[in-house]
Amino acid sequence: MTLWFVGAGVCGYGRMSPDARRAVSRSRAVYADVFTSPLGGSDLESLSGIAGGRVVRAERWMVEDGRQILQSASEGDAALVSYGDPYAATTHAELRTRAELAGIRTRTVPAPSAPWSALGECGLHHYKAGRTATVMEDARSAESTYYVVQRNMAAGSHTVLLLEYDAQRGFFLEPAAALRLLLAAEGGQRRGAVTPETFCVVASRVGSDDQAVTSGLAGRLRSMDFGAPPHLIIIPGSLHFTERDSLKALTRCLDEPASNSSETVARQMVSKYAPALEKSIAETARLCRQEGAGAALENARLYARDAEDFMGRGREETAVLCIGYAEGLLDGLRMASGLDPAGAGPRPPDPGSSAVDRSRPRPHQSTQDVLG
Repeated sequence: MTLWFVGAGVCGYGRMSPDARRAVSRSRAVYADVFTSPLGGSDLESLSGIAGGRVVRAERWMVEDGRQILQSASEGDAALVSYGDPYAATTHAELRTRAELAGIRTRTVPAPSAPWSALGECGLHHYKAGRTATVMEDARSAESTYYVVQRNMAAGSHTVLLLEYDAQRGFFLEPAAALRLLLAAEGGQRRGAVTPETFCVVASRVGSDDQAVTSGLAGRLRSMDFGAPPHLIIIPGSLHFTERDSLKALTRCLDEPASNSSETVARQMVSKYAPALEKSIAETARLCRQEGAGAALENARLYARDAEDFMGRGREETAVLCIGYAEGLLDGLRMASGLDPAGAGPRPPDPGSSAVDRSRPRPHQSTQDVLG
């Protein structure tokens, strides 16, 4: 009694490995995952021939529920066959855990996945791949995907983007539509991660006879038709010269390959707010006549100095905190002096207050001491 998790790879059921074919042919029940890839339901005839006709289409609900598959495995060998890697879907890993806890032995027949294969097909270095994300049809989700790209890019890493697939609707998000969603997110976030000048790769039908890999600038790719699914997008980070050469030789390269880069959000914030902080300290020093203002201003200057020091040591988020502490001190000084915290002029009177809080801000502590 064994539940086999069989990876079919990216070349179709007809070209599965010998180990995969043996696991399928010996199983009394064979379940074909048809919800993680559009290819899963289009090549069932080949799988049925290997399995002697014993193939059940496994929709998402069947794999997530798992009871029928586990019951089959408790009565004899059963196989769950997936395109690509057998554990690319977390649902499969969870089902394996449930099987083991139920006393059902599990075995794995590994196979390459489309994302991993696509990196090799266009010559990008595998060890530079960062976190993978999915682009969904819902524009509201594009922001979180955008930030995955931005963080990977700041680290110099490549981002593999999967595209939403809904088997019940027969829907697969087109690469051009996915790029438009990310470009729209750039318009709101303005972090420089996905602009019309961002170099991208679209890998289509990886492993099939009509495989196509196209590379170019997002501004060009966002209006192109890439044919039938499945597709995925790769947004490179920094490119080694060998990667640039490979992209030109191995893909339909529409634009000169170029590294993509983006600063971390923390560094962008410090770059934006540090000059404004210096100006704010000078303006506050000129306008405030509050008792104790000199000590508070000195604390603000020390926090500004801490921010610069932490940036130099790569502790960017701590530098942001330092700027926040300094701004808080300046706001307190302005309020205590009757000034508008948001500007240099007098603060509008508060009709509900008859007194002004004139408490002194706490003495400066190095954020190294506070945060360790």
